[in-house]
This record gives sequence, C-alpha cells and structure tokens, in this order.
Amino acid sequence: MSTPTSGGTDERVSATGKRVGRAAREWATAQARAEAEAARGNALPSPGTPIIEVTDLGKSYGRVIALRGVTTSVRAGEVTCVLGDNGAGKSTFIKILAGAHRHSEGTFEVDGVEQHLDSPRDALTLGIATVYQDLAVVPLMPVWRNFFLGSEPVRGRGPLRRLDREFMKRTTRDELLKMGIDLRDVDQPIGTLSGGERQCVAIARAVYFGARVLILDEPTAALGVKQSGVVLKYIAKARERGLGVVFITHNPHHAYPVGDRFMLLRRGRSIGDYAKSEITLDELTSMMAGGAELESLAHELARDMGDSSPVVAELKADVEGDHEADREADHVADAEPDVESP
Repeated sequence: MSTPTSGGTDERVSATGKRVGRAAREWATAQARAEAEAARGNALPSPGTPIIEVTDLGKSYGRVIALRGVTTSVRAGEVTCVLGDNGAGKSTFIKILAGAHRHSEGTFEVDGVEQHLDSPRDALTLGIATVYQDLAVVPLMPVWRNFFLGSEPVRGRGPLRRLDREFMKRTTRDELLKMGIDLRDVDQPIGTLSGGERQCVAIARAVYFGARVLILDEPTAALGVKQSGVVLKYIAKARERGLGVVFITHNPHHAYPVGDRFMLLRRGRSIGDYAKSEITLDELTSMMAGGAELESLAHELARDMGDSSPVVAELKADVEGDHEADREADHVADAEPDVESP
C-alpha cells in the first residue's frame, strides 16, 4: 500500500494556502469597495448644519496632558480653521477626529451622536477623511493609480480578473475637473505635478470616496505663495460642494481668506473659538503671536539693535496697539451697567 510522499503533501498545502490567501485578498478588496460605495451614499446635510461637535475635548498620555478644553464645531459648507504654533496640540486634535486616537475627556459628536472612534476606518465610515502633509501618494505611479490606490476596481471573474483601467482613468479625470483641474494626461506620474496639484488629487480622492468632513493637515506648509493660493482655491471649491472642512495651519494669512470659524490652540489648550464676524485678521495674528511674547521680543531686540531700529519701532507699535485694544475692551466692560436680579 503506497503512502503519499511528503513532497506531494507540501505541494497540496502550499496550493491550499495560496487559494486561501487569494480568497482573503479578494474578500478584503470587495469589503473596501463596499465600504467606499456606502460612504459615497452618505448624503451631505444642508449648509450650516453641524456635522462634528466637540465639547471640552481632551487627551492625556499618562500624566502628560496633550490637549484640554477644546470646544468647536464643523458645519456643512463651512471651513473651520484650527490655528496654533508648533506644539500647540494641532496634531493631537487631528488624530482624535481621524480616529487614530481616542479622546480622554469631553464629548465628540458626529451628527448629534456621541462617538468613540477606534480606528481611521471608523472615521471613514462616518464620512471623515484626512489628507496629511505627505499625501500618501506614490510619486512614480500615474495619477489615476494614485487616485484609486488601495481601492482599485476590477472587472472579470476568476483568472480573468483585471484592473478596470478605463473606468479609473475616466473617473479620475472627471473628479479632478469638478475641483477645477484639467490635466493633460492622467497617465503622467503624480510626481510630475506641482505641490498644489498633488494636494488637489488627494482632496478629490477623499471627496470621491464619500468624505463629508475633510481634514487638511497644513496643506500649505511646504508650498510657495502661488501654490498656496492654488490650494486655498481648492479648499473653497470643497466648501462650495457642501463639505465641512477642517483647515489646520499656523498661518493666519492663509486661514482668514477661506475660513468661516477660527479655533486657536496654545500649548494644548483652546484660547478661543470665533466666527469670522467676531474677529479681524489683525486680532487673529496678535492672538497667534501672543502679546507677552511680542513684548519680550521687542525688549530683546531693543537691547541688541537699539531703540532707533525700524524693526524695534514696529514691534513696539504692535505691542502698544494690543495694550490699547485691551484697555478699550476693559473700559467698555466697566461702563456696562450691572443688571440686578428682580
């Protein structure tokens, strides 16, 4: 009676493993496409409707407090700008909204329902997409391959399955046109595009796959003046399409032209949340810089450069202007009559 050789057994095991692995990959692809289709079915609420609302949001890593007391909202058809210097807590705030980290305190509501997100996939299911500074693109791949990277549609069955190239190229071209970019050839490597155009591809991709809230992590940080203007135009386009946009930046001159609401962070704490009608660009810049820091810098430069330096004179004028604004605000507050309880 013959017994199977170990080589034959190994071959059968190997073949079975390959079939199981292929089936798992096909299931994962189908699952990703189903989730993308479901996300695209998410209807955008009417303009001005809150999509995300956070109240006293905070995050701690052991005894280290990274974020505390953050309250703001993201509304459909509006741009919420989150401003702060390096180390202010902007990255931690992004990670909470994107589902990478769970918040430690406060409430995080999406469509009026409190959420505790466990992964970025949970955020994507709710229509919250994040575009990071590195954009997650492959420079040597064509634009259309990057647009569908990780969610490539296929056609055919079994061994005849293949990428639906025509659908991907046509969809990429159409979606970019909706954002205002008319590429000569979507077959060109994405690395040949300008920084602003690559940002546009990443934004259009997020919108196509069902984003209702678009979080942009300092999209203008590494760009020149012209390309920064291009990105701001695409942010305005996304707002016009009814999305809620969270624009993370440290530059108030980029935020103010497109922003509808401004939330400022300093050392992990919120120092204000303002509608555009409640704050001017000069006030926003002053709060970003910090009056005490400006005054300290003015004294240091005066010691090194002398009081006659134009730079020192300008800084002192800015500091005096901040003090005058504070005195006027205090005078108005003192002049208001107290209302006695009946």
